[in-house]
Amino acid sequence: MSPKLDFGGTTPYEDYVHASVLHTLQQQWSKDPREMSFLVITQVMELYFGLLCFEWRQAQTELRADDLRAAVRTLRRSDLHLQALSAAWRPIARMTPTEFNSFRDALGEGSGFQSGMYREMEFLLGEKSRSMLVPHRAVPAMHDQLEKSLGEPSLYDDVLAALRRRGFDIPQTVLDRDLTQAYEPSAEVEQVWAAIYRGDDRDLLELGEALTDIAEEFARWRYDHLLATRRSMGSKVGTGGSAGVAWLEKRTQRAVFPELWTARSYV
Repeated sequence: MSPKLDFGGTTPYEDYVHASVLHTLQQQWSKDPREMSFLVITQVMELYFGLLCFEWRQAQTELRADDLRAAVRTLRRSDLHLQALSAAWRPIARMTPTEFNSFRDALGEGSGFQSGMYREMEFLLGEKSRSMLVPHRAVPAMHDQLEKSLGEPSLYDDVLAALRRRGFDIPQTVLDRDLTQAYEPSAEVEQVWAAIYRGDDRDLLELGEALTDIAEEFARWRYDHLLATRRSMGSKVGTGGSAGVAWLEKRTQRAVFPELWTARSYV
């Protein structure tokens, strides 16, 4: 049978994907053809940021319902999204400094540092900071959403709450902490994870490993960002006025879900 070609209007594919709209969103500010690559890759990253936020909020819903198996499936799926996100750095990382500088001025003070959706992604991972709301004050909807996310439980907060409901000794002080602050490691939480890894509850082990996969892939994304920046622009000041490589190096030193890493020393 031949495929249907005439739909009497727009195709169902267009109605669902809105491809014609997507392909109007790349507006070059320079005449350099490499800028199109940079624009598309950056926009793809933004879409993945939004998808990851969606997936982690879904996992939070499943954790609150104590459906750990569903949460693990969602977390595993999000790890694949993170892998695709990391792969997006490769074309940018392969630009020489001359190639990158050929359109860099078009960015002005623009920087991925200013991405609201990336900031929400960090907040969901427990990397909270009120100062990071400042760049979004002129966009009320984004600012309000980030302020809301700042005060809400992170994905890890919901994991720890689920573990406490299962009878594990998660300190109440950890659960009742100021959620607007970045998560700090707890020796008691570390011992809970050590006990889980010494045990034989497959659901909890799968949860720990799914979270560790996410933490590892997120660390890899940050490190790939550092390498791409170092390779394309050296130690110059970042486009958004940050310290560039030095600032990124500092960010790579922080691990999300920290006790999942340190607890392994006690297993």
